[in-house]
Amino acid sequence: MANPCEVEVLNNALSGIGVDEKSLVSILTKSQNEHKKSMRKGCSKFFLEDERQFERWNDSAIKSLKAEFKLFKDVVVLSLMHPWERDARLLKKALKKGPPHYNVIVEIACTRSSDQLLGARKAYHSLFDRSIEEDLASHVKGSERKLLVALVSAYRYEGPKVKEDAAKSEAKALLNAIKNNNGDHKKAAMEEDEVIWILTTRSKPHLKVVYEQYKKISAKTITENLEVELLLKETVECLCTPQTYFTRVFDTALREDAKEDAKKALTRLVATQEDVDLKGIATKFEDKIKERVKGAYKDVLLGVLADDRK
Repeated sequence: MANPCEVEVLNNALSGIGVDEKSLVSILTKSQNEHKKSMRKGCSKFFLEDERQFERWNDSAIKSLKAEFKLFKDVVVLSLMHPWERDARLLKKALKKGPPHYNVIVEIACTRSSDQLLGARKAYHSLFDRSIEEDLASHVKGSERKLLVALVSAYRYEGPKVKEDAAKSEAKALLNAIKNNNGDHKKAAMEEDEVIWILTTRSKPHLKVVYEQYKKISAKTITENLEVELLLKETVECLCTPQTYFTRVFDTALREDAKEDAKKALTRLVATQEDVDLKGIATKFEDKIKERVKGAYKDVLLGVLADDRK
């Protein structure tokens, strides 16, 4: 018979984000069949008896558990892959999964350097015998297509020079586009050519100045005015205030009721943002990671954040 302490340890090892591999190994390697049977009874979240008193696993709980085991594997594989191949495969996967996952395309297109994004496009050619641009144009519909094709095609200037007058003018243009009602027929900002042109061609330092100028002439920030256009909002965040975007990814993934996609986003972020300073995020989320995350996956998250504090 499994004692209550062992059952509690087992339940704790399988709860939260990731799994506590050391505790599982310690318990399971010492267990015989009868011992494991009593453990199954103690882990009612994962195992149950049907109307015939047949012991079986809970399909939905086991599916979720498999996803928790997979977090560590995914962060290892993504970290070890060549960055160009990794991004190309992430782009392809997001495109296949459809609109709810287009934010991954935005994240990659907007947080990579010009050379990194160009490398991902080259890798996409080699892996799939076509371009990401033509796949996006073929599969994405509506105004999102124009934005996404332009974002992945961008090769931005990365120097420090900013044209202040142009930034002020473009801030006004964005404000007009975002608040444009056209009478009874409100037009989405994403449908405005000038919005697409500004966000997909200007350098990131320039866009940060545009963001600040917008804040001065409007009662709100650009992102606050884009609550109903989430893809465009995330585009602006990734380009102008990436720390805000990264913080939200951490916060969403570490909640008690975090969904699988939110945890995958955290894994992707940790594995792909080697050049990003996560110092502020480390301070804010270290305690929550220690509380909510288990095992090797926790060690990876804390290791990455510790590295950023050096």
